[in-house]
Amino acid sequence: MTGKRPAEKRPDRTLGPPHDTFWEWCGKGELRLQRCDGCGHLAWPVVRKCECCDARAFTWERVSGRGKVVSWTTFERDYYRGLMPLPYDTILVELEEGPLFVSNPQGFGRQDITPDMPVQVGFIDAGDAAGTFRLPVFERA
Repeated sequence: MTGKRPAEKRPDRTLGPPHDTFWEWCGKGELRLQRCDGCGHLAWPVVRKCECCDARAFTWERVSGRGKVVSWTTFERDYYRGLMPLPYDTILVELEEGPLFVSNPQGFGRQDITPDMPVQVGFIDAGDAAGTFRLPVFERA
């Protein structure tokens, strides 16, 4: 019997402006990052002012979601007090557009990871104290 997977419990997200806009786009299955209207810098994580020129105006630009694994680690300590089953893997992805994105691998684990492994963003149902949301994760490209 095939059914929808239950939402994975995750640590609480950062919410409020401008973070809510990021999560709204994720809810639509789109990975969008802030592009500074002043200098064109692509910002990640979410910011209130540009780290390059101090401008405060941004456009939410859809990015490809493609990238490569540049680093990874496996956590064996329960940093989230039972929220995530141990051990769990975390990857550092360099997006084609440049920003680095920390995430969890989806559909593969540490034994499968190689340097510069191509990956593509996907979204899973997740939940935290504020409710359910779509979480960007990375799978093999």
